[in-house]
Amino acid sequence: MPISETQLETWAHQGAVAQSKDTYATIRAALQDSASPYAGRSYDIFLQGSYCNDTNVCADSDVDVVMKLNSIFYHDISDLPAEEQELYNAARSSADYSADDFKIAVFTHLARKFPSKVTSGNKAIYIDADGNRRETDVVPCVQFRRYFRFRSWIDNSYVEGITFWSNGGTQIINYPKQHSENCTKKHQATAQWFKPTVRILKNMRNSMISKGHLAAGIAPSYFLEGMLYNVPNSVFGKTYQATVVNAINWVIECPDRSKLVCANDQYYLLREGSPVTWRAENLQTYLDAVVKFWDA
Repeated sequence: MPISETQLETWAHQGAVAQSKDTYATIRAALQDSASPYAGRSYDIFLQGSYCNDTNVCADSDVDVVMKLNSIFYHDISDLPAEEQELYNAARSSADYSADDFKIAVFTHLARKFPSKVTSGNKAIYIDADGNRRETDVVPCVQFRRYFRFRSWIDNSYVEGITFWSNGGTQIINYPKQHSENCTKKHQATAQWFKPTVRILKNMRNSMISKGHLAAGIAPSYFLEGMLYNVPNSVFGKTYQATVVNAINWVIECPDRSKLVCANDQYYLLREGSPVTWRAENLQTYLDAVVKFWDA
């Protein structure tokens, strides 16, 4: 029997907002402390993830915060013609501060601000929940630029993202602001159907995992958003049942899934060997499980 419209409407609801907002304000104020070891450097603090994108559900417990250093940046000039690569290499200079230096400084500062609540993970710094403050992941990272033109420091073109390294040494490059902006545009272009549908898919995924229909880790929320981002705007609307069925069928019937993109429009959604893309076999596993779960 298909999942009822009433159940889908329940799953479409957004999770806690006020508590997440207060948590972000607390963490942001701590990071902006003028006594921090990085206080004299240029940086940005902003949200990423489900709370930032209004796709959080009740099961989402953490707030994702990006702490991006702008005083230095890393780059990719592989798209530049050879002569512009030479111009860039001649113009650049080495920095006396690194992403590792910044990560250590942020961790040390947060550990002082939240004693016994802070641990360093593979990719982020974790701050435990305490009272009304929710769990928080802080990602210390550095500005990243992918150049498309370079004649000089005043005549150039690039897309800006973030970069950091896992504890194992893997460099991760991502574009959270583009992801958020594109999800908002998609939401507007679908007459406000996109984000509730993302929340439905996340809640459905959580239910599938709890009932043994899908293994945890197969369908991360980030990739579900990316999958749905590719679905044509005309598929959204009328009812949640129609939207979910038509969206999943569109992905199932997509003639070339290799052309699907992440919501940031900077990466393909399905690629092997990248920490920021989905495995094609995991998408297929998810789709097979959804079809069975819907008709169970």
